[in-house]
Amino acid sequence: MSKDDDLLKGIGVNDQNLDVGDVLPLLPIRNAVLFPGAVAPFEVGREKSVALVEDRESDSQPFIAIFAQKDPSTDDPSQEHLYPVGVVARVLKALRHSSGNYSLILQGVVRVRMEEVVQEDPYMKIRVSRLYETSHEDVECEALAMSLREIAKQVVQMMPELPREAASLIDSIQEPGQLADLVSTNIDASVEEKAGLLETLDVKERIRKVLRLLTRQLEIYKMRDRINSQIKEEMGKNQREYVLRQQLKAIKEELGEDEGDQSDVDMLKERIAKADLRSEARNVALKQLKRLRSMQVGSAEYTVVRTYIDWILDIPWTKATTDTTNIPAVRKVLDEDHSGLEKIKKRIVEYLAVRKLKKDKKGPILCLVGPPGVGKTSLGRSIARALGRKFLRNSLGGVHDEAAIRGHRRTYVGALPGQIIQGMKKAGTINPVFMLDEIDKIGHDFRGDPAAALLEVLDPEQNDTFSDHYLEIPYDLSKVMFIATANVTDTIPPALKDRMEILEIPGYTRREKAAIAQFHLIPKQLDEHGIDEKILKIGAQAIDVIIDRYTREAGVRNLERQIASVIRATAVKVAEGNSGPYSVNSEDDLRPLLGAPKFTSEVAERMDEPGVATGLAWTSVGGEILFVEGTRMHGTGKIQLTGQLGDVMKESAQAAISYVRTHARELHVPEDFLDESDVHIHIPTGGVPKDGPSAGLTMMTALVSLLTGIRVRHDVAMTGEITLRGKVLPVGGIKEKVLAAHRAGIKRVILPERNLVDLEEVPQEVRETLEFVPVTRMDEVLREALENPDKLDIPIIKSSESKKKKSSSKTKPTDKAVETPSSPT
Repeated sequence: MSKDDDLLKGIGVNDQNLDVGDVLPLLPIRNAVLFPGAVAPFEVGREKSVALVEDRESDSQPFIAIFAQKDPSTDDPSQEHLYPVGVVARVLKALRHSSGNYSLILQGVVRVRMEEVVQEDPYMKIRVSRLYETSHEDVECEALAMSLREIAKQVVQMMPELPREAASLIDSIQEPGQLADLVSTNIDASVEEKAGLLETLDVKERIRKVLRLLTRQLEIYKMRDRINSQIKEEMGKNQREYVLRQQLKAIKEELGEDEGDQSDVDMLKERIAKADLRSEARNVALKQLKRLRSMQVGSAEYTVVRTYIDWILDIPWTKATTDTTNIPAVRKVLDEDHSGLEKIKKRIVEYLAVRKLKKDKKGPILCLVGPPGVGKTSLGRSIARALGRKFLRNSLGGVHDEAAIRGHRRTYVGALPGQIIQGMKKAGTINPVFMLDEIDKIGHDFRGDPAAALLEVLDPEQNDTFSDHYLEIPYDLSKVMFIATANVTDTIPPALKDRMEILEIPGYTRREKAAIAQFHLIPKQLDEHGIDEKILKIGAQAIDVIIDRYTREAGVRNLERQIASVIRATAVKVAEGNSGPYSVNSEDDLRPLLGAPKFTSEVAERMDEPGVATGLAWTSVGGEILFVEGTRMHGTGKIQLTGQLGDVMKESAQAAISYVRTHARELHVPEDFLDESDVHIHIPTGGVPKDGPSAGLTMMTALVSLLTGIRVRHDVAMTGEITLRGKVLPVGGIKEKVLAAHRAGIKRVILPERNLVDLEEVPQEVRETLEFVPVTRMDEVLREALENPDKLDIPIIKSSESKKKKSSSKTKPTDKAVETPSSPT
């Protein structure tokens, strides 16, 4: 008779009752597996389970089949939702709750396999077959049981929540299969793993599986104890160190010994005494030092306060550099570093002159606005060198957090001052040249608006008491010379723009570019590439060719890249052993090095037929020329405008068409030219958006040229806004547009008469090479722009004032031409 049979008899069960084919009620359980011999409590609340318990209370032998669910979320499990092997269990006790649920205490008896379901309602009944374990009475089985017993005892010792009798219970069980089932009941494993143990009938194999799971659990407990021990050891070490330091301090005080080893607090006190702090900063530092004395060295608060005091001591409060007051020397430094830019240099010299007369003059707030590559950033470095000040640069492009300017409050972990205070620490003086680069590219989001934080920084009336969130001490920025840079001013908030003095840098002339290349770019690139100036000579003619044929820009960045390409090609030859010397003097010398020219004059090519006119436009990267093309085709009077034109430019085209239709008879254009034809006006480079009123004059001229068949002069470019009355109104960006015309080889520029005053900003060399034609009416434009205007009946304005304007319109743009009387802009 088996041991299972003995167990059954002990609890009053006849072996015959559990023969194969016996039908028993089924109680599915979740998140648990019941093993033979184990006693465990279970809560019963599902409808079928409650019905089962109530039905079995009247049975003299209340045995039920217990099977574990594969998925605990299934409320009404079927056979496929249950593991195939379970146990027959005896209900030792059933306790009914007021809610109708039951608490059961079950004892596992024997393993059984589910054969089939014979009843679904009111609760499940299944046919089961009894399973017998395969036991081995040999040495290996005893050795496995001994190992299992020892490891189980070790686990019990590491689990203080278990009762002391657990180890004795393990020793009392001699049967290997029962020992494995006992340990399986209490092991920390998943339901799937425990179900696998229940299905394993071979005792040796079952013990091996239990040993693997138990060993894993033992290693986890050991690692837990090791981690806890390390934490306690570290805490004890810190406390012990603190106590020993306090004892050492007391002993030294008693002995009156001073070996020169000062603590952090004493060192900070000495630094505060020596530092040249303002009274408010000194009071705050001493107050924080007093707090520091009462703190434990290893605490987090100690580090925060210690870092705060360091920042107070590291920031300059009174230290300043002496400005260079020799104005000719300042001019010399500025001229050495940059060619042109006279307006900027004049402003710096003016500031220095006033500073020389009034020592407490506050620093200016300048904003250099211009296209990329014109030297805005390098100009700030040159200004600092000329004045003898420290130079700082802080890029604001993409900054979208107010804390980047004002810093974080000290309550945050890892808090630091903002970039302004950090920059002052790096400078070490209270009067550096502080460049705020790309101020037009500041962002803002839910974390705040950095531009709003800059309002206080860039306001001379407020920045002497600038407040950083981290310092919380007023800091004086009034001695700092702030220089901001931007490509455009449209994206700068009005309040911030109002606090700065805007200085525009429109771009360089051809002669200025040549001088920059000769005296700055070529020496710089020769030095960077390790080429001696005696090995390579780049002639003035070659520089002009690079400027005209290989670059077309307002600045000099591409010019520097092309020069670097020429020098790199020479460096290859030198590295190969050909020491030179080499010279580059013409386009023929440049072609093997730079390839075919990238830019050619398109003006003459595009202007060889009627309907094309050259205009001038302003962009964020400088001035540009643009072509307006018109064509006419058979149609129904539609007007088509293409080239990514904005609303203002489309309205200008409509105004030009209305003017032509109004003056069709004088222009020798059929008055019904739109009845049976369509007009298409296109501005090339369609991928670039365009807008603004200044192309109205060009579109009107191109339209008249198209309808009359008279070509526009290829050496003429124009700009101006038109009205329905035939007036020509002033526009902006004249300097940039004139420089663009100069770069493109234009000889004559037609512009509104009221824009003549803007030519004062155009360099003299450019004015000497261009002819400016001031106009006030559109008929004047046609007379000056078309190749053969005599074919048109353009009315001649007979007023004396108009005659005077017309007679002076063709003068060369010398200083006298610029001083031609004009209406105020």
